Amino acid sequence: MDSGEEKATTFLSRAASSLPPPHAIRDLLSHGVCVRCIFRLFGVSEYDDSCPLLKASTLLSLLEEQRNIPNAISENGSIANDLTQCPYDPHASGNEQPYCSVCLGILQFTNGHDQDLRTCESNSVSVLTSAITEILKKEAHQIDGFSIEISLPPVVSANDRAIWLYMKGRYASEEWFIGKLLSQQISVKDALRSLVTTSLESCLGVKSSSSSFRIRLTYIHEEASSKLQCSMQKFHGFKRRKTETNCKERMVDDLCGKNETISGEFHRCDSDAVVHCTLNAMQDDAFSELFMLPPEKTNNGCKLTISCYRLPVYIGGRYLKFSRRVSQSRWMIEDERMGEASVEVRMLGSGRPFLVEVSNARVMPSMVNIQEIADKINNSNDKYVTVRNLKLVGSEAWNLLREGEAEKQKQYAAVVWISRPLTEVDFNKISSIKNLDILQKTPVRVLHRRSPMDRKKIIHWMMVDKIVGTSQHFLLHLCTQAGTYIKEFVHGDLGRTHPSLGSILGCRAEILQLDVTDVKMDCFD
Repeated sequence: MDSGEEKATTFLSRAASSLPPPHAIRDLLSHGVCVRCIFRLFGVSEYDDSCPLLKASTLLSLLEEQRNIPNAISENGSIANDLTQCPYDPHASGNEQPYCSVCLGILQFTNGHDQDLRTCESNSVSVLTSAITEILKKEAHQIDGFSIEISLPPVVSANDRAIWLYMKGRYASEEWFIGKLLSQQISVKDALRSLVTTSLESCLGVKSSSSSFRIRLTYIHEEASSKLQCSMQKFHGFKRRKTETNCKERMVDDLCGKNETISGEFHRCDSDAVVHCTLNAMQDDAFSELFMLPPEKTNNGCKLTISCYRLPVYIGGRYLKFSRRVSQSRWMIEDERMGEASVEVRMLGSGRPFLVEVSNARVMPSMVNIQEIADKINNSNDKYVTVRNLKLVGSEAWNLLREGEAEKQKQYAAVVWISRPLTEVDFNKISSIKNLDILQKTPVRVLHRRSPMDRKKIIHWMMVDKIVGTSQHFLLHLCTQAGTYIKEFVHGDLGRTHPSLGSILGCRAEILQLDVTDVKMDCFD
């Protein structure tokens, strides 16, 4: 006996006490249930990739030997008299089922892959591990951990329940079955996750954890899912008719005699969550009326799609703009040109918070990488912007950023020109304004990057300083809600702000120079 067979035998010796007697195992095998599903149906959780060595014949031989059942199958293949309850011969031709009738080939690892992998004759998890490893290499992912996501068709859960109800109906009176519960089963999803995780940890040399890197296995079985959908439609028709009569014979006749299409919420039962919820709420008698017990054998297995991705990575910080040019008219103050057909904007203070989302990063950036990015930006010859406090942040920063846009305040200092001389009445009028509500449409100049819509903003306060030597220019200090378009508030941007400073003063107003000071936002400091 080689090491693999010895390992499998040792495992079976430990698991034998949890398994049913050989005649029940023969029964399950005769209905196309795979060896792995037999283990998990009876709560055996320790099995690993040694299970492929436990063929049906090996499993039966070892169990019969341990339970002192001699010569269950003779050399010529005949069945011993004490096992004629289920005359299943694993050596007979045609008895080897290519796809499990319960897991639909998922735990046999005989699924067709979209990566053009061939079926693995050994039913080993290594074929799936190899497929995943190849994808990681092809897509250049570098990982230090992973988590497994699994999506199974709801029909697998229905098959689990169907085989259990079959066993309950046949073996409920036998001593070995007493005390067995459906809840003691290990689900296909949990069994698959355990096998794949163990194999991947060994192959990749990294541990499974709550990592941001996800490996997703999506299984589909169109034929079985279509049949399940029909059963769900019948069930909802069954529920409606049940309110009309309690006569079971009439309900069965209705189900068998009508093939109507149920409209409404279950016209297309394409929501797995809804199907699972419906199955869980279904009573055993209703389930037994709608589903075959045990589930029928299948000649087709599930199809598998493998995808690998990393959850979004968020980099947050603050930026300060050195200059920003916005097309404007040229104005002269005391024979000096103010601006070269533009408005010069400087950002003062701690800077404005920003957040960058990196989708499906191939490499998780370190703090060293983040600092290198900051240095490259800050050392740029163009000097359009500098950044500070650059760091990795959680996805919750999006909410903080949105709250900041709605609740935080920003202060500005602007040199403003008006089309008439400024008066003391104007000074007093501007200074008396508190918490002015304005409605701003998206400015023309930013329509290429922001959606057109109306935005309510608040001008909290304004103050005015005179500029010596001119009566049509003044220094405007104002505090606004974050996200307010200051240029548009001052001159109205073709009437796109209501009201604007120009409309309040009853004259034309233009910004010549603008400085910005952001209020501090703690999440990026």
